[in-house]
Amino acid sequence: QVQLVESGGGLVQAGDSLRLSCAASGGTFSMYAMGWFRQVPGKERELLAAISSSGDNIYYAASMKGRFTISRDNAKNTMYLQMNSLKPEDTAVYCCAAVPTAIRYRYYSKTDDYAYWGQGTQVTVSS
Repeated sequence: QVQLVESGGGLVQAGDSLRLSCAASGGTFSMYAMGWFRQVPGKERELLAAISSSGDNIYYAASMKGRFTISRDNAKNTMYLQMNSLKPEDTAVYCCAAVPTAIRYRYYSKTDDYAYWGQGTQVTVSS
């Protein structure tokens, strides 16, 4: 069973960049497809981006394209989310999640697909 720990959140100003990391342990990282989500109190959890276990196939929510970049380093058991041109409306708790898969090229775009979740890291963007 994989454990996930996010890091890299913080308080930034509008227009700044942040890179979030999701470190995995307790499992074979390269056998998990991964995703980044965010949640704001009172709203549903939102999928931002997803990446296949091989890293070759990537999905972005339409609203994220162009500003956020997902990547992974299977040798380091870590996934990343590079966030540029941050806006106040990006303020949220950002979580990573994993789904075990034998299909190396598949990403998963539904919240219910994901079996393992990190605790999240807070990102606050001031105007």
